[in-house]
Amino acid sequence: MLDIFSRSQRELFFIIGPCVLESQEVVLEVARTVKELSERLSLLMVFKSSFDKANRTSLSSFRGPGLKKGLEMLKEVKEETGLPIITDIHEPSQAQEVAHVVDVIQIPAFLCRQTDLLLAAGDTGRVVNIKKGQFLAPWDIENAIAKVVSTGNKRVWLTERGSSFGYNNLVVDFRSIPIMKSFGYPVVLDATHSVQIPGGKGRCSGGNREFVPTLASCGVAAGCDGIFMEVHPSPDHALCDGPNSWPLQELSPLVLRLIKLRKAMEIDKK
Repeated sequence: MLDIFSRSQRELFFIIGPCVLESQEVVLEVARTVKELSERLSLLMVFKSSFDKANRTSLSSFRGPGLKKGLEMLKEVKEETGLPIITDIHEPSQAQEVAHVVDVIQIPAFLCRQTDLLLAAGDTGRVVNIKKGQFLAPWDIENAIAKVVSTGNKRVWLTERGSSFGYNNLVVDFRSIPIMKSFGYPVVLDATHSVQIPGGKGRCSGGNREFVPTLASCGVAAGCDGIFMEVHPSPDHALCDGPNSWPLQELSPLVLRLIKLRKAMEIDKK
């Protein structure tokens, strides 16, 4: 069987899970659904969730269970479902410990220029998913790639998650997908963070989840290799990023829609 990086170069793949590790009940409910969908449709699906959201809007916002407990929860997901796992790190010292559990280390958008963080992630040998900062031009992501590749690790994904558009708003410039693909690495479209309204509620972020299918479809049409979506069984009650999270119950039809779109594009190329 191809490893996940090789598969990501050959087929449309998905990064899916709740924003943060809220409870083992929620985590396993989402993971089991993702596993079933992955098996039924023969898709590469990577389970995602964060053990710590270090860049929350407010000091009082829920951050997660922390490194130790979070890795225990992610390890349980991996042992039960066999799904590959992705989570983000915020400090270089976290990289090696996290790499013992996960298959992909994610660099948060706000930290995509942090040299020591990128080098530490690269040194693990894991796939490194660099989320392009809201402030960064797509061609400037090449510098972040070079930092990871300097460690000898060429297993890199790049993720578009929207760019700052004035205050409390984001917009996706779909030109960024072919621009970033030109560097030779798989490119992911984050369809849920891209509909976020950063800090839009004063002490927390808002979002417009009704636009997730539109952006995800546009991402596939623009040639992205993967789709990133945060999902939750009850988004309106999620402890983090609920307004921009996609309902778990509506995940399957959306994934089917995106797969059909990808296949239609492949037929059109022949």
